[in-house]
Amino acid sequence: MTTEEVEAPPAPEKKPDSFVTLFLRNLWSANTVTVTILSIFLALVIGAVLIVVSDSEVLSQFGYFTSRPGDALNSSWALISHAYADLFKGAIFDPASVQAWINGTGTWQAAFNPISETLTYAAPLVFTGLSVAIAFRGGLFNIGGQGQSIIGAICGGVAGFAISLPVGLHLIVAIVAGAVGGALWGFLPGFLKARTGAHEVITTIMLNYVALLFLSWLILQSGIQDPNRTDAISKTIGHNAQLPALPAPLRVHLGIVLAVLATAGVAWIINRSSFGFELRAVGVNPPAAKTAGMSVAKTYTLLMVVAGALAGLGGATQVLGTADRLTAQVAGQIGFNGLLVALLGRNRPWGTLFAAILYGALSAGGNLMQVDVGVSLELVTVLQALIVIFIAAPALVKAIFQLRAARSARLGASMAKGW
Repeated sequence: MTTEEVEAPPAPEKKPDSFVTLFLRNLWSANTVTVTILSIFLALVIGAVLIVVSDSEVLSQFGYFTSRPGDALNSSWALISHAYADLFKGAIFDPASVQAWINGTGTWQAAFNPISETLTYAAPLVFTGLSVAIAFRGGLFNIGGQGQSIIGAICGGVAGFAISLPVGLHLIVAIVAGAVGGALWGFLPGFLKARTGAHEVITTIMLNYVALLFLSWLILQSGIQDPNRTDAISKTIGHNAQLPALPAPLRVHLGIVLAVLATAGVAWIINRSSFGFELRAVGVNPPAAKTAGMSVAKTYTLLMVVAGALAGLGGATQVLGTADRLTAQVAGQIGFNGLLVALLGRNRPWGTLFAAILYGALSAGGNLMQVDVGVSLELVTVLQALIVIFIAAPALVKAIFQLRAARSARLGASMAKGW
């Protein structure tokens, strides 16, 4: 080194990013929350286009769009805003009803009716969604939630009107009967998977049909069918076995509270219990779990029993809280919709709960959209499907919005340090 050479000054130390900087950077990254919100946004945008296209009167104004674009744009905005406003009013609350309640010209039941409908639709979906989610965490794809919920509805319903017990005890017996019925229906594919290797998708799909046909036959039998009716419908559930509900016309009942408790229970099982550790290990790598001394066959069987019990609770909740009697369609599509709810919740217990509430909100709000704006319920189903599609394909959302890679670890470290 010559005397003319001077040592370069040391580079200044780079200060660590603040929490606010990390938060803003992660806000547009490909984390779970951002992808979910953007998926819902994309579904609403595409739904808005479909709403316009399905309205012939608004669509006709696009015929002279180049000469008078304002007519088409204004009509489209009015239709879309009205439709989505009705979706909100039917699912959360109607400001007019709330204002009328405050002024004394309306009732509190009318003000809370939208959220009541949302929670009523959501309650059974939480159980069937949890059934799919917990099975998936163990490496099983439980397509049999529909059949398990039907058997749960049958057992809970029959226990509700075929026996007479005191208040409180009767309800507990009916709920337990629904859970046991679903558990037994889940045990069959679990046992076949464990002992013979039969794929659970095939066996559960076939058992769905068996359960539906059994229900159709059962409600026409003497002692089950309502003696005052000639159609396929059962006796009414006893008052002591019905889930307590808010005063009419509100329909929300104790089932939503049971759903929250079930969510907490499943979260504890997966994350805190030894069985949860085993099912996660088996779900990730069955041979490695077997090498570690875990019984894969036993885990599969118990897992399907638990999943079946959850779906059975969904069916029991439906018949004891909403339907109050058995019909051929008593379970509706809650088992199949539970698949979508589990996907929407990313197979996480609490995510499944919020996904079920969102699904219930779309169902409740869709009813008002159909009545007030004339938007078909099929369009609401399309919205639900689009949300699931975008969430199930996060790479597509990342590409559309050019999201960066998530940096949740750095953000979490910043939060752990107290910002």
